[in-house]
Amino acid sequence: MTPVRKVLEPAARRLAEAGVASPRHDAEALLAHLLGVPRSRLAWSSIELGPDQERRYAELVARRAGREPLQHLTGTAPFRHLELLVGPGVFVPRPETEVVVDWAIGALAGLARGLGEAPLVVDLCTGSGAIAGSIAGEVPGARVYAVELDPDAHAWAERNLAGTDVTLVRGDAATAFPDLDGTVDLVIANPPYIPLEAYESVEREVRDHDPALALWSGPDGLDAIRMVERTAARLLRPGGVAVVEHADVQGETAPAVFAGTGRWDRVRDHLDLAGRHRFVTAWRVAR
Repeated sequence: MTPVRKVLEPAARRLAEAGVASPRHDAEALLAHLLGVPRSRLAWSSIELGPDQERRYAELVARRAGREPLQHLTGTAPFRHLELLVGPGVFVPRPETEVVVDWAIGALAGLARGLGEAPLVVDLCTGSGAIAGSIAGEVPGARVYAVELDPDAHAWAERNLAGTDVTLVRGDAATAFPDLDGTVDLVIANPPYIPLEAYESVEREVRDHDPALALWSGPDGLDAIRMVERTAARLLRPGGVAVVEHADVQGETAPAVFAGTGRWDRVRDHLDLAGRHRFVTAWRVAR
């Protein structure tokens, strides 16, 4: 039998040597996953690993050292109040997107007061269903619709949104929900926004494991954002709001997609908790 501390230190060193961004965290997360205990227990736990557990842990560490995403190895990703099922074929939700959702939920509270009824929300490019599931769970009575084109990602969203009131469809965000045209209160999206030329600069966990459809968006990274702008303009009622995530280097170019059309008012860019440009908001003007 091997004490926990005897396997954690070499595992963290191996992950650090492999270039993993948070080696100690990931070493602990993998061990906690294997043992079925919270990470906090590892600091004071007297748990010892048997030979089979030690072998299985070594396999997990080797896969993480090969830059397989941590969330694929544990099978879950935390997002706000949710624990999402994730794996190959779906974009792993990031903490930065939680700030985008937080802004949207605040805006929906104000919209609901003004409307006197539950708001109508559309989540474009839903992926795992993280955004749609969060809004449905945190905004009482919200009517939430979500769309995803990729069949594998759609299957993950189905699992994560099962038991919620979210209406999920598989389809193209560009043409989704024509029956809702001009009636939606808030459109939100975390679309693909990485330029094709940025391939070499993207972390291996992302470029090798997240689905290509969720990452790449033309030469300047704005193709999908342009599509979202057009779709949001079609879906939103006058006075409705679009909330769209973008790359930190798109703090000027993403808002310009909206500001240059004449369809929007109060176009603003917003920072995430690290002070990086993260998402644009725009309010639909009267047609």
